[in-house]
Amino acid sequence: MTHRRIVVAGTGSGSGKTTVTIGLMAALKQRGLAVQGFKCGPDYIDPTYHTAVTGRASRNLDSWMLSHETVKEIYQRGSRGADIAIIEGVMGFYDGKEATSDKGSTAEISILTDSPVLLVLNCQSMARSAAAIVRGFQLFNPAVRIVGVFANKVGSVGHYRIVKEAVEQECGIPVIGYLERVAEIEIPERHLGLVPSVERGELQPLFDRLAEAIGKNTDLEQLLELAQAEPLPIEEKLFAPQPAAPRVRIAIARDAAFHFYYPENIELLEAHGAECLFFSPLAGETVPADADGLYIGGGFPEEFAAQLAANEPVKVSIREAIRSGLPTLAECGGFMYLTEQLVTTTGEAYPMVGLIPGTVTMQNKLAALGYREVRGYEGNFLLDEGEEARGHEFHYSTFQAKETFTPAYETKGLRGVKAEGYLSGNLVAGYTHLHFASNPGMVHRWLDRCKEVRCHA
Repeated sequence: MTHRRIVVAGTGSGSGKTTVTIGLMAALKQRGLAVQGFKCGPDYIDPTYHTAVTGRASRNLDSWMLSHETVKEIYQRGSRGADIAIIEGVMGFYDGKEATSDKGSTAEISILTDSPVLLVLNCQSMARSAAAIVRGFQLFNPAVRIVGVFANKVGSVGHYRIVKEAVEQECGIPVIGYLERVAEIEIPERHLGLVPSVERGELQPLFDRLAEAIGKNTDLEQLLELAQAEPLPIEEKLFAPQPAAPRVRIAIARDAAFHFYYPENIELLEAHGAECLFFSPLAGETVPADADGLYIGGGFPEEFAAQLAANEPVKVSIREAIRSGLPTLAECGGFMYLTEQLVTTTGEAYPMVGLIPGTVTMQNKLAALGYREVRGYEGNFLLDEGEEARGHEFHYSTFQAKETFTPAYETKGLRGVKAEGYLSGNLVAGYTHLHFASNPGMVHRWLDRCKEVRCHA
């Protein structure tokens, strides 16, 4: 496991930490280093960039959804075979679940993983004031270790030198590099249509330009020195292989329309005896005939609505599989796909699978965003009545039900408690993305239900 790791944190959203993170990853990869990416918080999109740049699956480190020991175990597993781990922060360094503590923040992740921190500072329209900001971040929580600064969006080399001199004199830490305010090396706005282009490699020229700019203006050797850290000794518990059990086959939809899966969700299924069978609805692939369960994750069904609507054999196979009793979890994009109809922002309506009575309508603004505490309702095969798990909700669509139905669970967020999702037989569907590591019992119950259904088939 690598003993070089660094958290790339921002003073706030918009500081440029994603641009800097990807540039550092690309520059180090060009040097021949194996780079492992991580993302603080629940976000699916930034890890997709990391994976595209490094060639290694990026992972989420979330200290609100998961226990502290689980966070460290995920870090340890993901870092195996890497020369350096780069952990991208979320929002501002100290921003997390609540205003009165560091809970769920990048700062908390840096402390949990005992990681040095590179603070990315948007230097536009400031000089000596940059040092005051950095000093404040240093003093706010003595447990964090801010070891360096990256000056982003400077106006010129001269501007960078002023910032560097001020910070190094007043804060006692190095400013290791900079990027100028050049639009063509900034990451485009991460709207919900961008990730498929990342996966097709269309942003590789941008990654190459970022690697060049970072390599030219950053002391990478100094970065590698600053990233030196003590190993994290932790026993693998959550992902330890279980005793041999009858194999259960879980069909998982995975393509550009459906690919928001925490890697640990799939790995926990495999660790507990599941064989994962991946299929692509976009490519016209139907549910594998030998599947015992079905998992349709989030993604961008709205970006491919016409193609999904036209693949009638795929829709029929999914409809028949679920109606036959196949234990199924459909999250966010998967939930949208199982409804009767999806309406785009331009008003075009496309028929979907047709199992959930109602229509999903896309909006131009966020409909929901935030962490969710999830409590199961009676009949939910994943979560027994009253049992809890944690997850995240993020979507631009709204759902209009055609008739009354049974919700899958109760969710609690900043705006209160509500009934959410759709429950019918062995189908659990809803907008919330569940993290199985928040309650591994979900995996046991899913696989047990799959075995029961198979035995009675």
